Amino acid sequence: MATEGRSWRIAVRRVHLWLGLSLGLLFVLLGLTGSALVFYVGIDEALHPAARSAVQTPGPGWTSPVWDRALATARLRGFDPAGKWSFEVTGEGGAVPARYYPPSPNGGHPAPRQMVWFSVDGGTILRVAPWGGYLMSWVYELHMELLAGDTGLQIVGWSGVALLVLLVTGVIAWWPRGSWAKALAFKRDAAPIRRLRDWHKLVGVWSAGLLIVLVATGVILALPVVKAALLAPDAVPDARSRSAMGARISVTRALGAARDALPDATLAFVDVPGTIDAPYRVRVQVPGDPHRRFPGSYVFVDQHDARVLAIHDIRRGNMGTTINAWVRPLHDGSVGGWPVRILAVLIGFTPAILFVTGLFHWQRRRAVRVSPVRRR
Repeated sequence: MATEGRSWRIAVRRVHLWLGLSLGLLFVLLGLTGSALVFYVGIDEALHPAARSAVQTPGPGWTSPVWDRALATARLRGFDPAGKWSFEVTGEGGAVPARYYPPSPNGGHPAPRQMVWFSVDGGTILRVAPWGGYLMSWVYELHMELLAGDTGLQIVGWSGVALLVLLVTGVIAWWPRGSWAKALAFKRDAAPIRRLRDWHKLVGVWSAGLLIVLVATGVILALPVVKAALLAPDAVPDARSRSAMGARISVTRALGAARDALPDATLAFVDVPGTIDAPYRVRVQVPGDPHRRFPGSYVFVDQHDARVLAIHDIRRGNMGTTINAWVRPLHDGSVGGWPVRILAVLIGFTPAILFVTGLFHWQRRRAVRVSPVRRR
């Protein structure tokens, strides 16, 4: 029985070793880029001070004319009216960030989106940059999809499943059979190879729980098929404007209808349609939703007559919808404020520490094993 237990533990350690050697560098890359992205908005503003949001003026909200004025400004600057706009409501003064999605040429592959920053009054465009064409968006694309589009997204997602196995096998291989105090000890006077092992062991043990949460939530974000299988959240409606006749209503009027539908919600995004049958899509944070920037509730408003077409309120959803609302804030560290975000940054460095200590320990062990042969 003891021999079987030893053989089983050896097999687990081998799985852990070879997963670490094969996926370690990817784990390091995802960890370091993830750390940078925890504060990516602030870093980007520091690199581009003209579009900073730290201005002592109230940010535009439900009734602000800024949204319609920004659309008029964009059209004067030559942006195609058939393109779709998504305005972010930061709740702060200063630049108003927006995403512009150009119309697809001849119904083909979607054109790359543009990031546009408007002045606080919507009358001036402060900055325009293609998504992926400036540093922090490039880091975001590298983290999410390895700069390889949908293929990269699949690689990141399924590699994340393997990384979960790596983390779990590491915990199993370490799990003490005797004294917990000994298993958690760091022997300062031990040989270098033992100190490497202790560093790897202790960093892994103390960070394993948080790393598992970060990797698991990353898998769910990257792989919709996994999210559907595990959580089965309620689908967001695919609403369409009922009438194709008449002029488009103003953004302010559409926001008024959305606020009447969910009066206790906080405005997060307003998507202005490009095609004639698309509705306004108003993204809001309802009480109980943990993510301020990317909440999970929506109100769809007909672009021609301001009728509310559909409401997706996560408070009325199933258990999977509730759990899904926590996936992104747990992954990006936005839940819990600054202390959690700083912790998320630090945790992002642990894959690099684990990879370096594990690699050096493995190399030293190999050197010890082959050195007697060399002496012969």
